[in-house]
Amino acid sequence: MLVLLSSACSKLTVFQQRVKMSHAYPFLTPEQKKELSDIAHKIVASGKGILAADESTGSIAKRFQGINVENTEENRRFYRQLLFTADDRVKACIGGAILFHETLYQKDDSGKVFSQLLREKDIVVGIKVDKGVVPLAGTNGETTTQGLDGLNERCAQYKKDGADFAKWRCVLKITPTTPSNLAIMENANVLARYASICQSHGIVPIVEPEILPDGDHDLKRCQYITEKVLAAVYKALSDHHIYLEGTLLKPNMVTAGHSCSHKYAPQEIAMATVTALRRTVPPAVPGITFLSGGQSEEEATLNLNAINQCPLHKPWALTFSFGRALQASALKAWSGKKENAKACQEEYIKRAMNNSQAALGKYVSTGEKGAAAGESLFVANHAY
Repeated sequence: MLVLLSSACSKLTVFQQRVKMSHAYPFLTPEQKKELSDIAHKIVASGKGILAADESTGSIAKRFQGINVENTEENRRFYRQLLFTADDRVKACIGGAILFHETLYQKDDSGKVFSQLLREKDIVVGIKVDKGVVPLAGTNGETTTQGLDGLNERCAQYKKDGADFAKWRCVLKITPTTPSNLAIMENANVLARYASICQSHGIVPIVEPEILPDGDHDLKRCQYITEKVLAAVYKALSDHHIYLEGTLLKPNMVTAGHSCSHKYAPQEIAMATVTALRRTVPPAVPGITFLSGGQSEEEATLNLNAINQCPLHKPWALTFSFGRALQASALKAWSGKKENAKACQEEYIKRAMNNSQAALGKYVSTGEKGAAAGESLFVANHAY
């Protein structure tokens, strides 16, 4: 009897040790959790989405090149100022704005820092914190994202300087041999590590595992890969003890490859997208802010509207985090001329209002096109 009792006690001790080993030591206080949750919910409040104005100096050079504008710091500042000083019609449409490092510290013509300007409009200030994609050795041209070194210190500073959320983009591509399990797992873990650093500083992480639209794959293939990628991402977030209520997801919509011969209706895209999300994204996540992924302005709005009209149960806010799909017509209207400032702002406001309606499933296309509303915004192997 004593031997049996001793054996049972020994097993119990081993079990207790295992439980201790797997225990998630809480790194966030209830107050920190509430702050993160409040920020996330504010960004994706009803009818609101995100303006992604975080193009790097190199990326905005390509945008400016298309309208024959020189890529100077002053031109970048002036253009961003046009977006950030659009009138109060955008208040009901834009919950957050993602800035590039340079932009966070720039000022408007009156000397007011952009971050303060945005906060006065009740827009949450965000910051792009990754440092771009780099090759992932041992793969067929796949990548991971760099920028974890020094991120702890940068996040601490960004929080002091007014940023309450951040963005980190990972990139995966569909080909006959990719994405590989290695690329999926590596990028999922990088996103989770970034998210934990952000949350420890009171910054809401936007988790962005973008599956590029390059290729000729069909809708079913994109849905399958999207599900695999998102499942891996949420497994990694769980392993890193991420507080999901204080995060946002920025995924691709489920669409066929840009070179696919078959064109799918917005309702088909919506059903595939919502199905993939329902299978992988926990209801604890407050909002899903889609990237536009090279769709034209009008395409992105119609697809977002169809997603919100999808009859399946959707426990999250489903909204937008658009860059090109909010700015293409605005940029074209501006064309680098100060006298076109009002026209630029009107195009931006129109797109913001349309997408706000789409985020509520209430967008009705009038057929009135913006300066670039129907133009393809696809860029092969898109990088920032």
